[in-house]
Amino acid sequence: MCHSETELEDRKILEPEIRKFLVLTNERKIMSKSTIRKRIALTATTALFAGMLTVTSVPVASATHPLPGGSTANAALGLVNGSMMTSVVASAGLNGTVPTDSAGADATQKGLLAKDTSSGTAQTATILPGGQVSFYAKVSTYPAFTATGGSFSSGIIIGDNQETAVFNADNKTVVIQRPDTAAGYVYAAATYVATLWTAPTTVGTYTVSLLTGGYTNSNGLANVRPDIDNLPPTLSAQITVSVVTASAGGSVSTAYSACQTSHYLAALSSAAAVAGVDSTYSMENGASWAIAMKLRDAYNANLSSGNIVASATNGALLSWGTAGTVTATPLAGTGSTVVAYRTGELDALLISQPTAGAPLTTTVTITYNGATVCTKTVSIAGKVASLEVSNIQTQDLSASTHTTDLDESGRITGQLFQVVAKDSAGNRLATSDLGTFSADSASLLAAGGVVLAASVAVSATAVSSSSKYSYSTGLYTCGAAAGSAKMKLKFTTTSTGEAITSPEFTLRCADNPYTYTASWDKASYVQGDIATLTVKFLDSKGNAANNVVSYGYSTLVTPMLTAVSATGAASVSDNAGVKTYTFTVGTSTGMTAGTYTSIIDFTGLTAVAAVKSTPTYKLSTGGDTTSNADILKSIVALIASINKQIQALQKLILNRR
Repeated sequence: MCHSETELEDRKILEPEIRKFLVLTNERKIMSKSTIRKRIALTATTALFAGMLTVTSVPVASATHPLPGGSTANAALGLVNGSMMTSVVASAGLNGTVPTDSAGADATQKGLLAKDTSSGTAQTATILPGGQVSFYAKVSTYPAFTATGGSFSSGIIIGDNQETAVFNADNKTVVIQRPDTAAGYVYAAATYVATLWTAPTTVGTYTVSLLTGGYTNSNGLANVRPDIDNLPPTLSAQITVSVVTASAGGSVSTAYSACQTSHYLAALSSAAAVAGVDSTYSMENGASWAIAMKLRDAYNANLSSGNIVASATNGALLSWGTAGTVTATPLAGTGSTVVAYRTGELDALLISQPTAGAPLTTTVTITYNGATVCTKTVSIAGKVASLEVSNIQTQDLSASTHTTDLDESGRITGQLFQVVAKDSAGNRLATSDLGTFSADSASLLAAGGVVLAASVAVSATAVSSSSKYSYSTGLYTCGAAAGSAKMKLKFTTTSTGEAITSPEFTLRCADNPYTYTASWDKASYVQGDIATLTVKFLDSKGNAANNVVSYGYSTLVTPMLTAVSATGAASVSDNAGVKTYTFTVGTSTGMTAGTYTSIIDFTGLTAVAAVKSTPTYKLSTGGDTTSNADILKSIVALIASINKQIQALQKLILNRR
């Protein structure tokens, strides 16, 4: 027979003690086999609680345990040999009671203040001195309950009158046994057992444990029925109970209570889901906000029923949902203050606009028996009240699409203009789910064939001004002739059919870049100045070129200047056909004053019609630039001036004679 390392280690520890005991037994020749078995078991038990043996623990139970004052803790939901439930329903009598059915529906407690939501080996609870609770579990092996304090007063197999409860001398341990049967001491796969425990009257911390499994006796017989001297070996569940002199409950505890704004109540199916994390959703016109709420006291227990009042600013309409749930959306309210008498165990408050289509920002305050529970501020957008069109690009002739993103926004779809929709309060609106855009028919008619169509390709899906998705992107179609046209855009709200029209904006159509001109912003610069080069692209008819077709590669030769930046996207001008480049005057190695000629060459255009542009500029270091020739010239002029003055003086003297 093979033995594990743990078994071999335990055997090394126990064998010397057992041999000593057997020697003593042989000498006295008076002890019965039953007594010997109990003495051996006592030796093993002593070793166990001295830390020389290891108690096997089962995995942590997965059942979610209800809180005191809540619904019954159903033992059927726990793990077999892995969960221990605690009665949480308050008793109407003087004492707690053990359950009479497997679900534990009629198990009650007295004085239980708090219980956590676990059911495995790391449970915690708080109880008043002398309080009583039932512990019950689903097992498939021999069970025992043992405590470090207090006492057990019953031990039953639920629904079975054949069990025997065996207590130790101080009633801190109870073993629940079955009588002999032909099949031995056998438990069904799901046998429900229970016991009633009375807490100590002394304040302190105590543990109650559920042990399961058969005992292996000194003769090596396995699964022998445990008794008070031979407890089951496996720790299946355990609870740490704190006995306190008085309850700290009855008022809201911020540590265990929570409120959170929500745009989707269906996701909050339990109290655990209400974690106090507010939604970042942007609420559209006509929709309603909700505040999900759970209230707990300092023991994480439900409060007693009290007055829960919610009030809102700016006329927002409020209504409470069904007590004990948040998944059912409440009906729309009719006032800005609502009152409910309930525990707040789990609640939802609906917040709606007082005026349809009008934007709302409101602050909602919730109180319980006069104490503020939480304050939340939410906004609901109004209907589309204005359209702003910007970033207009110039379209190519006879073109209807565009594939280049001019503003580098990251949009997949190209754009020729942007549209921002706002409500009457100036809030940006996500229009993708609100309605549709269209060109104003009167504007198209007045365009005279220059602009044939205009539309929105991608509608806005965000509301933050920092998001590239907070504006819609538009396209338009040009005719065959260059020119410009005044245009308006319409937005129609789907739910109401209401339409608004944008202010006029100008759309321009032109052919591709064909030639260009280049010029500097000044004729001369001093070292350290900023120099700006402006290049204007023209189509074959001399119109400012469109900026949806690239002008191609370029070569810029700018002596004694250092390039800094260029406006707009690479290889594309602005909507007026202009591209600017910025330079600093000077280089990393210095600068030599003088007059220089730059060479501005757009190689993709010069082969067709354009020639290289060569604008000149003068550079100086900013100090005294007077040359020797200038000085000599000044001296000659001065001498000539003096000679003229002498001649005039001589003439005056001669005339006086």
